[in-house]
Amino acid sequence: MDVPETVTAALADRPVAGRVCLEAGAGVGNTTAGLLEAGASRVYAVTNDNEHANLVRERIDGTDTERTAVLEADLRTLPLASDSVGLITAHGLFNVLPPASLESIAVELTRVATPGCHLVVDDYAPLPADAAVSELFALENAATELAEGRPALTFYPAAVLCRLFVGYGWEFDREQTLLDPVPWTAGHVEAHAEVARTAASEVSGKLGEYLTAAADRLTTEIGEESVGRMYSVALRLPV
Repeated sequence: MDVPETVTAALADRPVAGRVCLEAGAGVGNTTAGLLEAGASRVYAVTNDNEHANLVRERIDGTDTERTAVLEADLRTLPLASDSVGLITAHGLFNVLPPASLESIAVELTRVATPGCHLVVDDYAPLPADAAVSELFALENAATELAEGRPALTFYPAAVLCRLFVGYGWEFDREQTLLDPVPWTAGHVEAHAEVARTAASEVSGKLGEYLTAAADRLTTEIGEESVGRMYSVALRLPV
């Protein structure tokens, strides 16, 4: 299974081999693949998205199925025993979580962690105000706020997420840069524009039409852009 370089770099200094691991917010299973490749004894890939769960199952089909469990679950109520996981990863997870959910997820991840558990949080730092993609992400947030009452994206500084987990007993270990700048490809731009269009379709009247037209315009104007930073923060629970 191909493993992105950002995942490999984030796990390179972590003791993965022989550990029970949890990928929080499994997405397409990039970190699950990295954990298996690095020798995890078992990986729980957790997502509340059925499409993502199926993608992870397809990715591991025929390889390492005995070491992998794909769980469709809410990260605030994990179906795992307390003190049962030795390494937790959250790769590109927190930017899609609204501020209101951070504490409940930190509590639950801490509950399932064994003493001495390692936690790796990889995410995107807030973008410069003059970044072209910032306007697209602001539009995406406005559309989802109107349609669903929540933002689609929140870019947390590394220090914010670090302080969150330190508040629940974790100790800071290290921070490193995974990408600088971050390549927002044409595919990424289109994917975020599509989220904005979908949310805009649920907004009635001229406002919905305006949001859709703005998403189309920004997709063309931006094309692709390399800007911002992706970081990796590692913490550890005391033994």
